[in-house]
Order: sequence, then structure tokens, then C-alpha cells
Amino acid sequence: MLVTILRTAILYVFVILGLRIMGKRQIGDMQPNELVITILISEIAAIPIQDINQPVVNGIIAIFMLVVLEILISFLSMKSVKARQVINGKSAVIVKDGQLDQKLMKRMRVTVADLMEVLRIQNVFHIDQVAYAILETNGQLSVLLKPEYQTATAADLDKHPADDGIPALVINDGRLLKEGLALSGASEEAVEQILKSQRLTYKQVFLMTMDKTGKHYIVRKGMET
Repeated sequence: MLVTILRTAILYVFVILGLRIMGKRQIGDMQPNELVITILISEIAAIPIQDINQPVVNGIIAIFMLVVLEILISFLSMKSVKARQVINGKSAVIVKDGQLDQKLMKRMRVTVADLMEVLRIQNVFHIDQVAYAILETNGQLSVLLKPEYQTATAADLDKHPADDGIPALVINDGRLLKEGLALSGASEEAVEQILKSQRLTYKQVFLMTMDKTGKHYIVRKGMET
């Protein structure tokens, strides 16, 4: 039992390390080669766990080789357009100028029901509102609506709102985050001044966010949002 636990822990660490080196991707965002590598890593890691007669080092070496192979393939894809198209495929425009490309849909094995389902997920319920729909290499669908159906932006209304940046997490569970301070452009003194004005200490704060303008949001520990 102890041997199994140790083997599992060791392989778990190396699998996580390998996936981290490959980069952060959700399953739905993976390219075909990335998905294949991920599946192979999980299968290879399971073999030494299930069969204690298999050396753990064999699994580690195999995982390492797959990670190296993935890095090499990614590097090749970055340097060569043709290689990228062979490995990842090409995006397919299945709706162009509001017209469905039925032949391409058949070749890509995309049904009208599939298309309508993805459009509904993106809050598009009428296919005649779509100017372009592009099936990306990772299987996701990018949609551009016709101009008359697009949501008006500040630029369309001839307005120029200030860039407030994004609310950065500056305090997490009572701890000050230097990265959040850098992102928000705030100083540690400014944060302390805000806490002091609300009679709070770091330890009393569950989370605090702040943007470039100094606008902040605080959740105290034990307080429901």
C-alpha cells in the first residue's frame, strides 16, 4: 500500500510539472496534438501505478520525452506556417457574407443543428444576423454579427471613457499581493490608508481589489458577499 502511495505521489508531481511546462490550456482550447500528448501522459502515468513491477523511472522518462516532443512541435508550429497548418489544421469560414458554405460544412462534418447550438450559446438566435462564422482549429466557433445587429460601443457613440484598468487583487486572505499593487498602480501606503479609514487590518480583510483610479472593493473576513 505504501509503495503504491509513493509511486502515485511521484508520478502525480511529474505529470503536473509536465503539464505546467506545456502551458496552461483548458481541454476545449487544446490543439489536436496537445490533446493527444495530454492523453498519452495520463495513460503512461497510470501504468506504473497499476503495475508495481513496472519501474517508476520508465514512466518519468516517457512523460519527459512527450513534454519535449510537445515543446518541439510547438516551436516548429511557431516558426513554420506550413507546419502549423499540417499539425493544427486551418480555420474554416463556414458563414461568409451571411451565406452558409454547405460544402465546407459537410467536409468539416458540422451540421446545421451544431451551428445553431453554438450560436445560441453566444446569444445569437437568428442565423440571418451572422456576417461571418469561423470554425477555429481548436473546434470553437468565432462569430461576427452584421453591423446592424452589433452592440454599440463607446467609439460608436463618439465617447471616450477613461481607461480604469482591471480591478487587481491586492489583498488575498489577509496577505498583501505585490503583483496586484503593480497591476493597479497603487502603493502599499495607499492600501494601508484605505484600511485605516475603515478601521481594518490586513488580517481582517478576506479580499480587496483596486483599479488604476483608486476605486476599491473590500470583503471582510466572515462577511457574505
